[in-house]
Amino acid sequence: MTEYDIVPTSLAVKAMRDNGYKNAAYALAELMDNSIQAGATRVDLLCADQETMVDQRTRRRLSSVAVLDNGSGMDFDTLQIALQFGNGTRLSPENAAKGMGRFGMGLPSASISQCRRVDVWSWQKGASSAMHSYIDLNEIEAGSLKVVPAPQPLAIPDTWLDAKSGEGFGESGTLVVWSQIDRALWRTSKALIDNSEELIGRMYREWIHRGDVAIRLRSFLEYDPRKPVIDKTAKPNDPLYLMTRTTCPAPFDDKPMFQPFPSEEAYEIRTTIRFQGEDHEVVTRLAIASEAARSGDNAGSKPHGRHAARNVGVSVVRAGRELELDPAWTTAYDPRERWWGVEVRFEPGLDELFGVSNNKQSARNFAEAAKIDTAALIKEHGGSISRARQALADEEDPLEPLLELVHRIQTNIREMRKLIGVQAEGRRRKRHQDKSVEVQATEAVRKRQEAGHRGRSDDDEQRPLEERASELAEQLEASGHSPEAAQALAAETIDKGLKYRMDVASLEGGAFFSVQPRGGVLLVTLNTDHPAYELLLGAQDPASLPGDPEALKEKLQAAQSGLEMMLFAWARYEDEQTSVEQRRSAQNVRHDWGRMAEGFLGAQ
Repeated sequence: MTEYDIVPTSLAVKAMRDNGYKNAAYALAELMDNSIQAGATRVDLLCADQETMVDQRTRRRLSSVAVLDNGSGMDFDTLQIALQFGNGTRLSPENAAKGMGRFGMGLPSASISQCRRVDVWSWQKGASSAMHSYIDLNEIEAGSLKVVPAPQPLAIPDTWLDAKSGEGFGESGTLVVWSQIDRALWRTSKALIDNSEELIGRMYREWIHRGDVAIRLRSFLEYDPRKPVIDKTAKPNDPLYLMTRTTCPAPFDDKPMFQPFPSEEAYEIRTTIRFQGEDHEVVTRLAIASEAARSGDNAGSKPHGRHAARNVGVSVVRAGRELELDPAWTTAYDPRERWWGVEVRFEPGLDELFGVSNNKQSARNFAEAAKIDTAALIKEHGGSISRARQALADEEDPLEPLLELVHRIQTNIREMRKLIGVQAEGRRRKRHQDKSVEVQATEAVRKRQEAGHRGRSDDDEQRPLEERASELAEQLEASGHSPEAAQALAAETIDKGLKYRMDVASLEGGAFFSVQPRGGVLLVTLNTDHPAYELLLGAQDPASLPGDPEALKEKLQAAQSGLEMMLFAWARYEDEQTSVEQRRSAQNVRHDWGRMAEGFLGAQ
């Protein structure tokens, strides 16, 4: 009777090729994980191109890729295990919560996702003692390869020895070589390195920045491995932009582009999560773009702004290595999302809670948690996080332990967005007003002063200029401006003798604006959270106006409707006054404000 395998080997391996690696860079990261886990201080990505003639033109194509390290190397048994699907040296309970490994699928699954043959050499007593084994899909499909070949002594090919340009191999280490590459998205060494460099620098930024490991990227032509075409060392790519000597373009390559949020002392938040009977600490770090990063016209289109646009999302870091830059927390259509950064760090003991995938490319549960409106959920339960958590627990929601963490992250992202909006509006107003409204309003006030009208703030105009500027700067900083920007705005206001400074901020309560006398200046702050703000003032920048006539007409009609609605609200305010005296007082305010406005508008 014919016997049938429950899972035919050739079909199983073929299915494993579609194991979800996003691209070759993520697959290579699996190999680098193994290298760093083995204690390597140097990892080389070596790429060989083959030249062929096509239509009388020389064309280069990626022929083989290698990852070489100077880690601890593997003995006979470990090398066999490393090439066995579903096995590994870090699957035991005592090792499950340590380091970047744990899943045991990395080397074979990552390799066959990109190529049809993978060869591995590993040594512990000099490269001349290297043992070799391999996986070949052609042999598996033909039925001639059913077990991992027993490691055998085999000399490392000259191609890879020569590619090191005489630098030599470590006393111990491992060389993994991909050949018959048929699934790599990038077809040349240059494309592979160009598209992998920033990702590798971001994934391993912590080790590179500390100097614990150096990752070298080198390509060469197959027939001349001693002569590199590309030879560079990966730099850290920090999505929080708090590191120095990174891939960020000048002037922020050697200095941080962002600053800790809300301050150096408070930008790191530690959250204790109880999971499966144990306490685990999750560390969240926050950063926001500095004033220098966003200064000038169109900062987002400058090299450093374009770099930031490639690092949008929440960086999910497991055991010191980034899993992904999760876009689930961002508003995809808003270019200002590039100006904040969040990093969430946890250890492998929380893999199940976060939903870490076997190929270590994502944390699925954490991405799902981003969709929860935690503010609404907590409000629904009387403003209590503990009661909201209990409600999720009662529903056996697996995301319940993450609620407090997610709420903190969402709250801080909202605060950073508001601050970024305030900074942007301040620059926009300054940029698009030749003779500012502040100047025109000041002229109107001077006429009223000459006519004998006095205001409470007028006496402060006699105080020393530095004292007035300091008081105004303090309030501007409290509204969300950086200390440097607040001081500059205050100095400009006082030096020009202005009576007004218009500002924007997120204000609590329902007021459309606030009025604060500071240093003889009336600081009028518009509430960006008020619906009237977007309707009436959201199109002051001509560049933001729609070019389509119909769309422009709709925007103007919306502004007119918004103004009418504000007037209707005032009418209702007067109507709801409960006594004749209160109603007359509101009417008098309306009359006085109208006469004042008449004089101010006449100054334009």
